[in-house]
Amino acid sequence: MEHFPATMTRAESDALIEAIEARFDGLGFGFWALEIAGTGEFIGFTGLSVPRFQAHFTPAVEIGWRLSRPSWGHGYASEAARCALGVAFEELGLAEVVSFTSTSNVRSQAVMRRIGMTHDPADDFDHPLLDEGHPLRRHVLWRITAQAWQARHTSG
Repeated sequence: MEHFPATMTRAESDALIEAIEARFDGLGFGFWALEIAGTGEFIGFTGLSVPRFQAHFTPAVEIGWRLSRPSWGHGYASEAARCALGVAFEELGLAEVVSFTSTSNVRSQAVMRRIGMTHDPADDFDHPLLDEGHPLRRHVLWRITAQAWQARHTSG
């Protein structure tokens, strides 16, 4: 939770799980639990969501992930995110998916780059749910279109 405003209490975490499950019911997509193959160890989640705020790029579908610190650096986020993009473009027929994070979250930005997303600094924004002056308020926006996704998966 290094790049989030605060850690969650157990009750907040439980409420998040309930909200994720409700999104699956309402939207047909959401965040999937990530487990290590072979052991079943839960390491976090990844998937698709709809931002709950208004910005210059909304309405939109975003891809996101949260992984436990010991699972960083093993390629799990990139692998899972590629699967989520496959669902977004091949099953849901979306035209575009976005992702965003605080400017300081270089690890997530590296994942965004690895999965084929592109960044235009003109798209960067101040997160409307964070107060003026909050150190995480400035965010970068990354995008990938269905066409770019398809080109990456048919060219090799």
